[in-house]
Amino acid sequence: MFQPVPIFVGLRYSLGREHSFFVSFITWVSLFGVALGVAALITVLSVMNGLESELRNRLLSLTAHASLNASGAPIADWQARIQQLKGSPGLQGAAPFLDTDAMLSRPPAMSGAIVRGIDPTLEPEVSSIADAMREGKLSDLEPGSNRIILGRMLAYQLQVGVGDSVTVMIPGNVASGTGATDAIVPRLQDFHVAGIFEVGLQEHDSVLALVNLKDAEAFRSMTGPGGIRLKFIDVLKAPELARAAAARLAPGLKVRDWTEENQAYFRAIRIEKTMMGIILLLIVAVAVFNIVATLIMVVNDKRTDIAILRTLGLSPRGVVGVFMTQGVLIGWIGTAVGVALGLAIGLNVDVIVPFLEQHLGFHIMDPDVYYISGLPSEVHAGDVVRIGAAALILTLIATVYPALQAARTQPAEALRYE
Repeated sequence: MFQPVPIFVGLRYSLGREHSFFVSFITWVSLFGVALGVAALITVLSVMNGLESELRNRLLSLTAHASLNASGAPIADWQARIQQLKGSPGLQGAAPFLDTDAMLSRPPAMSGAIVRGIDPTLEPEVSSIADAMREGKLSDLEPGSNRIILGRMLAYQLQVGVGDSVTVMIPGNVASGTGATDAIVPRLQDFHVAGIFEVGLQEHDSVLALVNLKDAEAFRSMTGPGGIRLKFIDVLKAPELARAAAARLAPGLKVRDWTEENQAYFRAIRIEKTMMGIILLLIVAVAVFNIVATLIMVVNDKRTDIAILRTLGLSPRGVVGVFMTQGVLIGWIGTAVGVALGLAIGLNVDVIVPFLEQHLGFHIMDPDVYYISGLPSEVHAGDVVRIGAAALILTLIATVYPALQAARTQPAEALRYE
């Protein structure tokens, strides 16, 4: 189909200037439409990739990549377990933890929270809490001191600051002499606020409180932490690496990774990215329809030329090749321009957005409303390849019908009145 003569003629039709103004105008509209659609797709998906990475980093700032637990039972020999985990492929750190659902109060305010017992010396190996401290230090959580570190929003809800005290309340059972539970009496313990952290995510800042692991164990009358948190060098490989690390230990511990704990967040992002991709691909589809219209007008305009070429011996397949060459050239140039423009914008969003905000006088991500004040961007090569391939395939398909219509032109009919 694509022999040298059809390609030569197709390029001549595409690059020649003998078209009418309207045909040339539609051709340029088609080219820029494809370029605009491809650039918009690359830019929007790059920004969404950046937001996904930012959300993942903030979610994992205080949540380890994976955790090992014994179905609610304490792990008394957790030090030995951590020693056994050392040397696991990709493992960066391991630390114990004990989470407790609690109610924090300081009259008249009261708020639900997760009180997490941690080892201050090992915690920096699995989270970035030390870098998120706004007041106080992680090392202030000394065993037996009954000190607590609150998230910024939680401290605001309780109207407390460093040096104040809060009452932590958790449920506790009182057993009767017959062995049955006849009452539930809450356990109360006063803790002194030793610090405040802020990671920029409501999931943590408004519900999380940290205490020393020994204080949490004593408060719950337990002899060990509830689990061991793990951090790996590559967060995307954490599910596989966590299971490989757990295989080094004796059976009995369940593995749970970050993809399970935050599954709803990332499923929502994937659905949103898919829908945005489909919607923006409609821009390319509109441009593709313009290519169809352009080629149909060119076919009608070149009926005499087609008839002459057929008379000189050009086969119907050759005629198809002529007009497919013309349509593909328009679509592929548009795709190339769109990819270049999309990459230029996607890789420089951190420069373009502040420039626009400065000169237009508004904030795209208002810091008074959003935790993320900038607009992150992350270009993925796979997205660029898929978008470019989709545009190329659509433009190739768009050339089929006009090219087949051109091939059906009968030389005698076209030259009857010439």
